[in-house]
Amino acid sequence: MPEDTANHWQSVYRTKQPDQVSWFTLHLNISVELLKQAGLNPDSRIIDIGAGASTLVDDLLDTGLNHITVLDISPAALDVARRRLGARAASVQWLVADAARMDLPPLSYDLWHDRAALHFLVYAADAAAYVASATRAIANGGFAVIGGFAADGPERCSGLPVVRREPEDIAKLFGQDFTLVHSKHEKHITPWNAPQSFAYAVLRKSRNT
Repeated sequence: MPEDTANHWQSVYRTKQPDQVSWFTLHLNISVELLKQAGLNPDSRIIDIGAGASTLVDDLLDTGLNHITVLDISPAALDVARRRLGARAASVQWLVADAARMDLPPLSYDLWHDRAALHFLVYAADAAAYVASATRAIANGGFAVIGGFAADGPERCSGLPVVRREPEDIAKLFGQDFTLVHSKHEKHITPWNAPQSFAYAVLRKSRNT
């Protein structure tokens, strides 16, 4: 992974509390809602991309999921989540990897979740590599739930540029192997009460890929 990118996120999670970053929310309720619409159940094999210190893993464990993978570029971020979970962390697979350079087992996930990782991949080659990884890793007939800044969202986050996309833009990026089956918009409020526009796409992978 690029050293400067990894160092940036390591610094963020070493110097800030989880509730001191703009993307913080106590529970990712919209993500859970969309995952349930995509068929989330205790047997679902799910991966959370760019999870950071998010509490989504806590809520997934609370619903009884047995196959959870959490991936982030920052070991410090994952350490925050592991410490919070305590003994329950042992039932989760933790992966340190760059979202643009993931090497994941083929057809190994029924549900792919990403809230605000893809939108940091501002170079076309990196976004294409991300899509290729997702296409390989998601089971045929599986789903991707992807959120990021909407067209009217901020142009930067954590000091880095982002790509703003509507759900249709995310679907276009993923191409013909996926179908946009649901979309949603959110007005996220940062810890300092600033509104941010998010857009979510729920994509279903073809059963014949």
